[in-house]
Amino acid sequence: MNQAASPTRATRMLFLGDATLTDGFRLIGFETRADPTEEELEEILHQLVTDRQNAFVVLDHRLSTSSAPLLARVRAEGGRIIITEVPPLDAPEQFHCKIDEEVRSLLGEQRGGGCSDE
Repeated sequence: MNQAASPTRATRMLFLGDATLTDGFRLIGFETRADPTEEELEEILHQLVTDRQNAFVVLDHRLSTSSAPLLARVRAEGGRIIITEVPPLDAPEQFHCKIDEEVRSLLGEQRGGGCSDE
């Protein structure tokens, strides 16, 4: 039985953040934008949403904690656009996953910590 292959949409992989990280992400196939502003982040997210594109977006800590309204909306909706973050190069020990607090509250733990197996 012959079935026509269903067209699959490619997932865009983007890194937006610190210029010192862009070369590494570019080498592994990401589209990169060095040191973008919050406005540039909003423009890129708007394009992804409007064009209904699948995307895996990696943000540096500065952008990840920004107050960009569309960033909050995309995170809340989930789905086609996945957003994650990388820690700052100059302070990796200060990195905490967004889910850390939820996991601690579920487990009854009150101590701090980042994404580790401790």
